[in-house]
Amino acid sequence: MLQRSDNYADLASRFRWQIPERFNIGVSVSDAWARQEPNRVALIEYRGEEQPGMLTFGALAERSNAFANALKVRGVRRGDRVALLLPQGFETAIAHVAIYKLGAIAVPLALLFGVEALEYRLQTAGARAIVTNAAGLAKVSRISARLPDLELVVSVDGRDGRALGFEALLAGASTSFQPEDTTPDDPAMMIFTSGTTGPPKGALHGHRVLLGHLPGLQMAYEFLPQAGDLMWTPADWAWAGGLLNALLPSLYLGIPVVCARFEKFDPEAALLLVERMKVRNAFIPPTALRMLKSVPDIPTRFSHVLRSVGSAGESLGRETWEWAEGALGLPVNEFYGQTECNAVIASSALVGVSRPGTIGKAVPGHTVAIIDADGRPMPAGEAGQIAVLRPDPVMFLEYWDSPEATAKKFIGDWMTTGDQGIMDADGYIQFFGRDDDVITSAGYRIGPGEIEDCLVGHPSVALAAAVGKPDALRTEIVKAYVVLKEGVEASDTLKSEISAFVRERLSAHEYPREVEFVDSMPLTTTGKVIRRIFRDRAKREAESA
Repeated sequence: MLQRSDNYADLASRFRWQIPERFNIGVSVSDAWARQEPNRVALIEYRGEEQPGMLTFGALAERSNAFANALKVRGVRRGDRVALLLPQGFETAIAHVAIYKLGAIAVPLALLFGVEALEYRLQTAGARAIVTNAAGLAKVSRISARLPDLELVVSVDGRDGRALGFEALLAGASTSFQPEDTTPDDPAMMIFTSGTTGPPKGALHGHRVLLGHLPGLQMAYEFLPQAGDLMWTPADWAWAGGLLNALLPSLYLGIPVVCARFEKFDPEAALLLVERMKVRNAFIPPTALRMLKSVPDIPTRFSHVLRSVGSAGESLGRETWEWAEGALGLPVNEFYGQTECNAVIASSALVGVSRPGTIGKAVPGHTVAIIDADGRPMPAGEAGQIAVLRPDPVMFLEYWDSPEATAKKFIGDWMTTGDQGIMDADGYIQFFGRDDDVITSAGYRIGPGEIEDCLVGHPSVALAAAVGKPDALRTEIVKAYVVLKEGVEASDTLKSEISAFVRERLSAHEYPREVEFVDSMPLTTTGKVIRRIFRDRAKREAESA
């Protein structure tokens, strides 16, 4: 835990890790609070205009105990992988806590996955059980014959074929359970990488991953917990962002978490939720913040009591940062990490670490550097790869069943990220793209994030992706794929206007020499633009020219 300070240097100098010899995520986020304050609210289900539902820490502890017993009776043991294919909701949190108490390994999966993506992940993980709903069950049923390890299927929507009903299992099980005695390094969860570069890999994390997140999130959320704090995120709890940037740390700190079931992100519905539920703390990924820009007159149409807003998952950018501060009336604290090692760089206006266009400074407790191809730290102002030094409590244990991929992730003791960045003399880090995303044009190395951020600053642009298109003269040119705002008519004149808009605001070598309008933007389940699709498309265009 960070000791509150308004000075970054003081914050960093006083911080020391204190990782206990025994630790279990499930116990720490439910039983620990249930023993002290069983009636303290843990989860609040948003139901629009209806009265919200409440789940206390006492109920979370008892119901997770019952589900742990139900799983154990049906053969799930310590180390077994249990998949969760569910939206935000009470059952999702209960299942997570039960799995951790059992010493099993939670494998969160997004409901948006198609059957092929699900099959790959369930096969790779060797999942023995899955907890899902009717929509997920329909997908699992199509591939169950190819999942020999999957012995137990549970549906929160009730018994259906081979699937057992979640509530029926709880009703028939004891609410007393002796949790497994786990160490911080015992496996707790397997979160698959987004697969933006190569096949998704299962990043295996120990129970310590929750403790490892605390300094970064306390910094980004301006020293959680404070009186009246209430957390919400539109991010799927199947993603490390939703699970570890919002849900589990908040429960660990005794902060209630709002859960809501939106089919897709709706900017106006999100603002209404924040207003009605009196949300105090929010994790809002950059793509969601950019989508909020489409809502007119936010300060006059919506009220809020937000105290802190954190954002991570991709670069926020200066344009969106400045817009958000004006529209929401408080700075957005950007932070950075990966599925394998999260929340290691952060901003915090309260401690004076807030600079638009950067992702902040190294969080106390984490050693971060910009390194070259040989693992040597680069001087200030020089570009290289962002890397994190091991050992580190928030760092993954390994890639599941893939020792070669695990070894390739490191150069010596530096865990590489594949992300390019620069650290300035003050310690601020600027992120400008993944290795594969960096555009090389006329000798310049250009990060797509800044271009995309500038593009969405144009009044006609809703979303944008910038990639390098092969070019005989310049090696690559910048090409932009743009989704226009509703009601805007596409034209060649508008393409020229958009290119000029970026050139005026950035530079002559960064503006898109080609602009193409598209109907939609391909996004990962975590809300990141899949630039690979457009990169491949631009390459095919160049080859056929």
